[in-house]
Amino acid sequence: MKEYRSSNLRNVGIASHGGAGKTSLTESLLFNSGIISRLGKVDDGTTTTDFEPEEIRRKVTISTALAPCEWREHKINFVDTPGYADFVAEVKGAFKAVDSSVIVLCAAAGVEVETEKVWKYANELQLPRLLFVNKMDRENADFISVLSNMRTALSNNIVPIQLPIGSAETFKGIVDLISLKAMIAAGGNKFMESEIPEEIEEQVLEARQQLIEAVAEMDDDLLTKYLDGEELTISEIKQGLSKGVSQAKIFPVMCGSAYRNIGVTQLLDSVLDYMPSPEQRVIYGKHPLTEAALEIKSGAPLSAMVFKTTADPFVGRLSYMRVFSGTIKPDRVLYNASKGKAERIGNLFTLRGKHQEILTSVHAGDIAVVAKLQETGTGDTLCEKDKPVLFEPMSYPKPMFTMCLETKNKGDEDKIGHALNRIIDEDPTIRVKKDVETGQLLVSGIGELHLDIMTERIKRKFGIDVVLKHPKVPYRETIRGSVKIEGKHKKQSGGHGQFGHVWLQLDPLAPGGNFEFVDSIFGGSVPRQYIPAVEKGVRETLTGGVLAGFPMVDVKVTLYDGSYHTVDSSEMAFKIASSMAIRKGAVQAKPVLLEPICNVEVSVPESFMGDVIGDLNGKRGRIQGMEPVGSGQGVVKAQVPMSELFKYAIDLRSITQGRGTFDMKFSHYEEVPQRLAETIIATNKKEHLVEV
Repeated sequence: MKEYRSSNLRNVGIASHGGAGKTSLTESLLFNSGIISRLGKVDDGTTTTDFEPEEIRRKVTISTALAPCEWREHKINFVDTPGYADFVAEVKGAFKAVDSSVIVLCAAAGVEVETEKVWKYANELQLPRLLFVNKMDRENADFISVLSNMRTALSNNIVPIQLPIGSAETFKGIVDLISLKAMIAAGGNKFMESEIPEEIEEQVLEARQQLIEAVAEMDDDLLTKYLDGEELTISEIKQGLSKGVSQAKIFPVMCGSAYRNIGVTQLLDSVLDYMPSPEQRVIYGKHPLTEAALEIKSGAPLSAMVFKTTADPFVGRLSYMRVFSGTIKPDRVLYNASKGKAERIGNLFTLRGKHQEILTSVHAGDIAVVAKLQETGTGDTLCEKDKPVLFEPMSYPKPMFTMCLETKNKGDEDKIGHALNRIIDEDPTIRVKKDVETGQLLVSGIGELHLDIMTERIKRKFGIDVVLKHPKVPYRETIRGSVKIEGKHKKQSGGHGQFGHVWLQLDPLAPGGNFEFVDSIFGGSVPRQYIPAVEKGVRETLTGGVLAGFPMVDVKVTLYDGSYHTVDSSEMAFKIASSMAIRKGAVQAKPVLLEPICNVEVSVPESFMGDVIGDLNGKRGRIQGMEPVGSGQGVVKAQVPMSELFKYAIDLRSITQGRGTFDMKFSHYEEVPQRLAETIIATNKKEHLVEV
């Protein structure tokens, strides 16, 4: 593939709800451009961009993939993205690297949840968009219904530039509303021009009039000509449309069938005719020291951003980068403005799926891949040290689905940390932490599928078998009553014996008081050198609790009396005596089980608020408030036990059809209802072998 100037480049993200046919469309685009000679199929696992084993087996796109092709003396970098919510990081990363997007919809399903989400992400970046209604040959395909659906759910500025001829089994071609030509599929990628079918002629003329009105509003000269009653030429319509698309003020709609290869070459033409080149997009960064805004033009000193990282078992880390200005060549030392470190660039190449092609240089506006960067991760900016610039890093949703990760083989425990670090390099929405209370290794992701894929990749890439389990709830114990208790440890077995004797008082503290030890010994009934041992015995015993093996908190322990033996007493004896006293005393002091309570904030469309509130009530939640926040959205605030929330990401997605989000933070501990506490205590007694 030859080198191209910025004006002859297009960077286009392809996005959709899962199942709309985005990967099949990408495959058809590559085939029609001549870059591949055979059309692969998702069901056969032979598409160019779904090449990971997990994608082939599940028949879904999991990772962003590059799909560059050449068309009419231009290079188009198509970026195929996942269509499922669990892999949102891939979509957001890709959208930072492209200058426009093709949003794919199914002609039968119309606007779906992820369609709305990718549209929102594109709005945030003000990305120019073109919509492609795919699967016009599918049963129940209805272009007009989908068009109405798009205008209601996405934007009023959605305007068709094509209409289908037929639908479902009768779908056979398209009408170009700009040229007023009907094109009938003639096999392969060939079309035959035809008269517009009489039954849709009126519909075509009406749609063309709407298109001309929208286009005229993009340019004062065109608007004047239109208002004067003059006809706009095809060239003028294209000119106005290009301007409106580039400014994200018009969103043209096309249609076709990737499976039957209808409408695909027309889509390639439209990408070049209406989507902006990198030169037409205004990119801003900031100075890393002064934070002054910097407008980045293609001729400026070198700047690039890494938008995706993968861990390849053979070549190591692969960094996908978009070059915004300047030119990158191999063996050049760049400056990582995000980390403040130098980075040497090795070989540069482009990828088409997994196929590599070496590049000798990468110019402003292009996308490339470089291997084995040492300091640079996803979202980092590379530039020249004496001309630094920093691009805004990507923002990702907080991962709220958490599981415990364990290795199947004990010998792999030391290796799992390295594997997880590499996985996090690939996917910034994976979070890992060690729970200090339960000792478990916790991994958080966007959803269940997300973490399942992660475990499969750990096995394939690093040879480590892991399992996911539900996390343990970090319960605690406390007491509700006060008690005075004696602890005596006396043992004689010839020679030196063991003797320690204490009297302790146990009192409950207010929540958050944790632990307090008071030395009230007067008169030396317990010698000073043994008091630290008494406190140590108390602390260690409280750590293991008395009900179910959980830490006991909010307890005040007072050492107020005891006795000793001049020969047989020792630190160990007093430690054992205090432990015995705590075990007996805590049982008598009305012990109870505590559970963590979380503050939960759920954002949902107002139409789902009732269902969300009902579900939270069923999870023992207490509703703290409800309020509308505009745009048909509402927020529900509640306090809910942590034990009820481990699968809430899945539950909320089901309740709200994927349209709800939530955040949760630990709030405080509360007493567990007795009926539940009995079950928890019985279960955990077996595990911890607690002596009561």
